[in-house]
Amino acid sequence: MPPTGQIQQAITSYNFVLKIPDIDTIGFFHHCAGLELSFEVLEYREGGNNDFVHHLPGRIQYPNLVLSRGLTNEDALLKWFWATHTQAERKEVTLTFGGGDTSRTWTFADAFPVKWTGPTGTHDGSAVAVETLEIAHSGLKMV
Repeated sequence: MPPTGQIQQAITSYNFVLKIPDIDTIGFFHHCAGLELSFEVLEYREGGNNDFVHHLPGRIQYPNLVLSRGLTNEDALLKWFWATHTQAERKEVTLTFGGGDTSRTWTFADAFPVKWTGPTGTHDGSAVAVETLEIAHSGLKMV
């Protein structure tokens, strides 16, 4: 936490590193979506009270994690995809900012890959071919 009166500057350069126990690093990604959580909101209408509705927190919801990167010759990602299609394991995703000076780690429980897409891109040679990995999980926790 910065001292009182100091404003923290936003970090603009980032990289996502997917690490998996017993396999180590699966890959480096430039885009990540689904790094979020939200509460389901339950409504309770109290009998005889028509002025308002009670809102109560329900289950926590976690969308799938979607990582994408430029296509490489590395095949660890697809090997992990095929190796885990029958079992879910604990996975770790590390979000590294600005060349590794600052980092934050999230651990995803019971994570496994559910979709791989790639390569995508234009055929005129002006764009980078992109591959995407989608990972389902049963929750995240801050480490």
